[in-house]
Amino acid sequence: MESANQDINLNSPNKGLVSDTMTDVPVEGATSSANTMLPTGLTEEESEELRIELSKVEEEIHTLRQVLSAKERHANELKRKLGLSPLNELKQNLTKGWQDVQTSNAYLSASATLEDISRSEAYKKTQETLSQAGQKTSAALSTVGTAISRRIGDMRNSATFKSFEDKVGNIKFKVVGGNGNGEGVRSPTEPIPVQDKAPL
Repeated sequence: MESANQDINLNSPNKGLVSDTMTDVPVEGATSSANTMLPTGLTEEESEELRIELSKVEEEIHTLRQVLSAKERHANELKRKLGLSPLNELKQNLTKGWQDVQTSNAYLSASATLEDISRSEAYKKTQETLSQAGQKTSAALSTVGTAISRRIGDMRNSATFKSFEDKVGNIKFKVVGGNGNGEGVRSPTEPIPVQDKAPL
């Protein structure tokens, strides 16, 4: 166990974090030979050697976890002192990632291919055709809009529409009645009544 601590130390500021009393701590998964039956094909000695090796490996794993935890705490403390927040780290990681993408062979190759395509004669012809089609479509829609407006204007001036408008006005008069100030809503075709009595 002593050699494992020396190998793992790695100049940690938390030297001595893992004590030599760690060997007294029970390790998860370690079992005694009295509680288990021998696996097939193994002798008692081979089984005992494997258990001892398993116990040592689990102790090393436990020690490594403690050292890793101490290193992570130390790194977080250093980041805090430097004023690095998780958001700043994310921004830096994204920036670095984007720079890595831009310098990657795949990105450069795709960029060069797209540039070649945009310079090709077929691309230019397609772009020109689409531009002309867009202009023609815009002109056609404008013409259709003007024609529809003209047709609606003609319809409003027609006798049928005026008759319909009068009927709607009469229905409104019958449904709504007076407008609250003593006057009734008049139909557009109804003449204005003459007052019988002059005001006093």
